[in-house]
Amino acid sequence: MDEHRNQRRHIRLGRARRGYIGVIQGLVTKGAGSALPDAELESRLIELGFVEGARVEILHEGIVGRDPIAVRVDNITIAVRRREAMAIVVA
Repeated sequence: MDEHRNQRRHIRLGRARRGYIGVIQGLVTKGAGSALPDAELESRLIELGFVEGARVEILHEGIVGRDPIAVRVDNITIAVRRREAMAIVVA
């Protein structure tokens, strides 16, 4: 029961560890810490497939600082920096 409850908890994808599986709940670019302007970051993430309802899984973490991360989004694999992944809210 606790495991099921924890899966519903919303977190930022940038905080998740390798092996995490979840569903995208939305994007919150404000305060994500990216060097990109909020609107550009949101647009790029959507173009890459980070859309509400998509299934995500963290496949790999970089050696230095666990960055970048390899993320499977539905059926594609994408590498993103953790600071950009902080804009992706998952549960």
